[in-house]
Amino acid sequence: MSTFRIFKSHKRFKKGRQDVENDSNSGMPRTDKPEESIERVKQKARLLTVGIIVLSLRISNKPRVVASYQSKINLISVSGLEKFIQKDGYQLWRCHWSCILLSSYFVCWFMGSMMLAGRNIGWIVGTFTMTATWVGGGYINGTTEAVYRPGYGLLWTQAPFGYALSLVFGGLLFAKPMRKRGYITMLDPFQEKYGKRMGGLLYIPALVGEVFWSGAILAALGSTIHVILGADETWSILISAAIALSYTMIGGLYSVAYTDVIQLICIFFGLWLCVPFAIFNPDVKSLTSDTGWLGTWDWTQCGVWIDFSLLLVFGGIPWQVYFQRVLAAKTIERAMSLSYFAAIGCIVMAIPAVLLGCAAYGVDDWSKFGYKDKSPEAAKEAKHVLPLTMEYLTPSLVSWCGLGAISAAVMSSADSSILSAASMFSRNIYKNLIRQRASEEEIGIVTKLSLLAVGILAAILALTIDSIAMLWILCSDLVYVILFPQLFCVIYFDFANTYGSLAAYIFGFSSRLLSGEKDLDLPAIIRFPFYDEKTKTQLFPFRTLLMVTSFLIIIGVSYVTKFLHERHFMSDRGDVFKVFEDKPLLSLAINNNITQSHSNQVIESELPPPDQAN
Repeated sequence: MSTFRIFKSHKRFKKGRQDVENDSNSGMPRTDKPEESIERVKQKARLLTVGIIVLSLRISNKPRVVASYQSKINLISVSGLEKFIQKDGYQLWRCHWSCILLSSYFVCWFMGSMMLAGRNIGWIVGTFTMTATWVGGGYINGTTEAVYRPGYGLLWTQAPFGYALSLVFGGLLFAKPMRKRGYITMLDPFQEKYGKRMGGLLYIPALVGEVFWSGAILAALGSTIHVILGADETWSILISAAIALSYTMIGGLYSVAYTDVIQLICIFFGLWLCVPFAIFNPDVKSLTSDTGWLGTWDWTQCGVWIDFSLLLVFGGIPWQVYFQRVLAAKTIERAMSLSYFAAIGCIVMAIPAVLLGCAAYGVDDWSKFGYKDKSPEAAKEAKHVLPLTMEYLTPSLVSWCGLGAISAAVMSSADSSILSAASMFSRNIYKNLIRQRASEEEIGIVTKLSLLAVGILAAILALTIDSIAMLWILCSDLVYVILFPQLFCVIYFDFANTYGSLAAYIFGFSSRLLSGEKDLDLPAIIRFPFYDEKTKTQLFPFRTLLMVTSFLIIIGVSYVTKFLHERHFMSDRGDVFKVFEDKPLLSLAINNNITQSHSNQVIESELPPPDQAN
């Protein structure tokens, strides 16, 4: 028996109670609803509901109106409201918070349906669109290029398994908490916990990743059109970018998701149609007679292999294109399942690309087919190996079907990638940081301008990078080093704060740039062990080291600052980011319910049971 019960029983016996039997209790909450209490709850609920809408969306342009609601809401403490509600029963408590959830849900409905297709993506469409997001032009072309390149082969074709595992880990670690909290974009938890400005900084590596990814996609389609149709590669890439931008501006996630179904079917049948003609071409050596396509293992490159493998697995998670599908799922279980099914789809879709790379490797002399050199590698056109295989090893009609498959692969990823970057900018940067009172029409205009800017940057990048496979891997680099530890900490470590996030961000961004990148002509200022002077290559798994260090910095700095504040070594004035500022409990409850209202499901198990309402 608790101390409280002991003292309560003692007090009752002092007042003359004789028996030790329990008081009669029906086990149900009180359901009496006095008219006076109902009116008082309605007045307070209306004030809170209207105040939430005004404060969260800045509907009123008059600062005095906003300030009035802010002051009135702050006057109502959570403890006082709870005591008031406790007098009138649990049903009134549920009615009050249901009003807040429903009003916030309808306010946020438009944005959710625009970016997340009303959170109603089904099993089939969801699996297809999540698979098609990864199985793009860069995925198909890059896989074929990696298998074909002498010295690389299947052993160094890490992307299919890497991205498949990233979907599995994404479903296991992040799909449930992100979908349960009802976020709209990947940056929402950062801005909710670290503040809007820190969330804006984290948009930079996310934008760089999306631009690199889009560049790889456009380069794939541009090179294919250049090889098969003989068009100028520059114009091919520019036209491809214009097509992708036009397609993306047509509609929201609904149109993207349903077209992904058709595009993925075209990719599957288009590539498999080319496989038998390429494999059984009389001038292509048998796969068993020459196993060089399997690749060779070099122990000096062991660190590089491990680094890229982990980069693809964990660097493939913090992407808005992935979480856009996760957050659009109807339920939490469906969000997790879509990730697992898409992982299987990625492996299946990589098989024909691998076989076409094997066929290209089995050709001894490409000049027999009328090619300008002995091999694409000798002509420094290894990034064109997939369209070259279709052009020279298959009949004309079949090669045209292959071109359609690659075009479909580009469209299945280009629209999603560009839309993701633009949606994060319009919501998390422009709406939350630059202009909080922006109307929906204004946000729509900003989104279209953002689409145009991202498309132009991606096209420029596609024209300046030689290797599609390298461009494809680089797109995960900053995301892996900076965003993955940030995302893991913001979801799983409650004590992580803005100080730790900012310190890790500065370290990760600066150290990655100082580590150099040969393909981008960045000199290596920081040279890790086993640095190769001849090739200017870091042989040490430095990306993984930087990622782990960033993770430890977030935890360490956050814990130290929390410790200093709790021991009063850090004053409130010294808390420049207001991390430890005392916030009204009601405002925290309101923020949690506004976030929950983005989701279209209210989980009854999260409501307190009746016996806790008293």
